Amino acid sequence: MKIAVDAMGGDHAPKEIVHGIMQAAENFTDTEFILYGNEAEINKYLTKTDRISVIHTNEKIEAEDEPVRAVRRKKTASMVMMAQSVKDGDTHACISAGNTGALMAAGLFVVGRIKGIERPALAPTLPTLDGEGFIMLDLGANADAKPEHILQNAIMGSIYAEKVRVIAKPKVALLNIGTEANKGNELTKKAYDLLDKADIHFIGNIEARDLLEGQADVVVTDGFTGNVVLKAIEGTASAIFSMLKGTLTSSLKNKIAAGLIKSDLMQLKDKLDYTEYGGACLFGLDAPVIKAHGSSNANAIYHAVRQAREMVIHDVSGKIKTAVENK
Repeated sequence: MKIAVDAMGGDHAPKEIVHGIMQAAENFTDTEFILYGNEAEINKYLTKTDRISVIHTNEKIEAEDEPVRAVRRKKTASMVMMAQSVKDGDTHACISAGNTGALMAAGLFVVGRIKGIERPALAPTLPTLDGEGFIMLDLGANADAKPEHILQNAIMGSIYAEKVRVIAKPKVALLNIGTEANKGNELTKKAYDLLDKADIHFIGNIEARDLLEGQADVVVTDGFTGNVVLKAIEGTASAIFSMLKGTLTSSLKNKIAAGLIKSDLMQLKDKLDYTEYGGACLFGLDAPVIKAHGSSNANAIYHAVRQAREMVIHDVSGKIKTAVENK
């Protein structure tokens, strides 16, 4: 298996990208990696070259670039070259921690969309209190959605949960303002009707306050709502840990207490650590495209590789294509 990597994308590129790929190469001995980016910068951190090669380019897509224009004009950007390698069949999947909009554009215009999928969706795995996690889509690829798009999200998410996360008959829920079938706006009411008739294990509506309880394996919504929810969860978790840290370091008594429960706090932090879940899949494309978090460290990149490998091994793109054709 070969995986293409945008070595210049993300807040900590190329250092953390390279370290993550070296860790992955050490653990996944059946996988080769091609890094796209500035060779001199990459080689500062690349100390192990077994099954890792570098294709040099000085061009990259910046965070402030307009996504579609950048993909069309910057043909030798590391992200675009990475996507082109998948399109050409030289690699089986690709990973980038760079500009989300640009990666979406590269996926659509370079890698290509599965016929029958109207709009690809951004789908990360989010943590739950029981440590199992759940997949949620769309979390920002498309701000606007039709009921049919949400149905396709449910089908794609269900396939991923079953084939990659190995969940038999994954439970699919629709994010809404209430659990009753008649709740919500026009979009959610129509989406509910479609989901209820679909060949998936649809369990009905779920409220945002119950997302982390682990009630569903797959949660679907439109991209605008999903992105707001994602950032609210990230912000709340960060704020809670900041307040907790402030309280536990505010006095000698609290510092002693903190020392006694340090291992428990670390376990809690690990349970809510997004880096353990990999990146966000861009479902609906002809091949696996993984969007790693912009602030990804080496551990997050390693798990993004694990995620990409599982998608290739289980032919998730192919199974989504078959499901859409037979719908």
